[in-house]
Amino acid sequence: MKNEILILPGDGIGPEVINEAVKVIKVLQKKKLINSVIRYAKIGGYAIDTVGLPLPNDTLKAAKASRSILLGAVGGHKWDNIKDFNKRPEYGLLKLRKSLKFFANLRHTCFNPQVLSSSIKSEKLSNVNILLVRELSQGIYFGKPRGVLYNKYFLRHGYNTSKLDEKAIRRIGIIAFEIAKTRKKKICSVDKANVLEVSRLWREIISDLAKSYPEVKVSHMYVDNAAMQIILSPKIFDVIVTGNMFGDIISDEAANLTGSIGMLPSASINSIGQSLFEPCHGSAPDIENKGIANPIATILSVSMMLHFSLQKPLLSKYLNASISNVLKKGFRTADIKYTGIKIVSTKQMGDLIIEEFEKLI
Repeated sequence: MKNEILILPGDGIGPEVINEAVKVIKVLQKKKLINSVIRYAKIGGYAIDTVGLPLPNDTLKAAKASRSILLGAVGGHKWDNIKDFNKRPEYGLLKLRKSLKFFANLRHTCFNPQVLSSSIKSEKLSNVNILLVRELSQGIYFGKPRGVLYNKYFLRHGYNTSKLDEKAIRRIGIIAFEIAKTRKKKICSVDKANVLEVSRLWREIISDLAKSYPEVKVSHMYVDNAAMQIILSPKIFDVIVTGNMFGDIISDEAANLTGSIGMLPSASINSIGQSLFEPCHGSAPDIENKGIANPIATILSVSMMLHFSLQKPLLSKYLNASISNVLKKGFRTADIKYTGIKIVSTKQMGDLIIEEFEKLI
């Protein structure tokens, strides 16, 4: 494994937000605070357009050789009519995650009092700090058989398969419990055990694991109730552990707590020390090339990279502080604007954060 950072700009606003995040890495390289080498590769719709595959072999080879991967976003309306799932942009990311055996995704939702764009009252959000641990390797996104077929009446029907094995559930559960030990010692396991067999197995394994972590308080919640409570009573949560699809949905819902999904970073990890860092937002083709995308989630993804992959927690702390300082000075991108603040472009936000960062390092 090389000491490389593989950059995958991807589609939509991906290249725009990646440009601002890479500025952070280049500043650290220039000051010799990290010795990682940057390398670029193609993924998603852009890769389909240029080489005909959502995940080219060269990209996969480079990813397998890199310690850290930074992704922009994949997908867009341009490729919506591709019927073969294996040729769609999203398949490139799913195949990358599966090939590198990323099994855990960490998404951190933390209320920032400087950002007042949430539709939820700020008094409900003060001190909200949620870490969602999502199982990535199995579930309905990967289960087979899947497809769309005609029945005997010549009517189409679509079908997907959700599969989860005990090993995968136990593995993600251990990650969640170990993280909970370092936080408030509290876990909420989210499932749909009242109707799904896979969720019943999930709940059984998580409950069994809890016996090995007596210091951690465990609760179980159906996903529909969890989706409601995240909005009504977000302070009751600390660590949430759940499956692939439920985690995908709930983490995007939790973005409302911050006011914008453009503020949320994430990390995916495997068992050999490789990590994939990416913003939680999608490719947002409706604002592509308008210069208004929020780069903060992608820059915070670099912060996670510094902390978890490059073992530079102090630099991560400085980068987080730099973002807070810019927000305190009243600068905002359009998605988190409100009366009396200064609206800046994607590039301007990136430059302002770099300016603050260089003062601290």
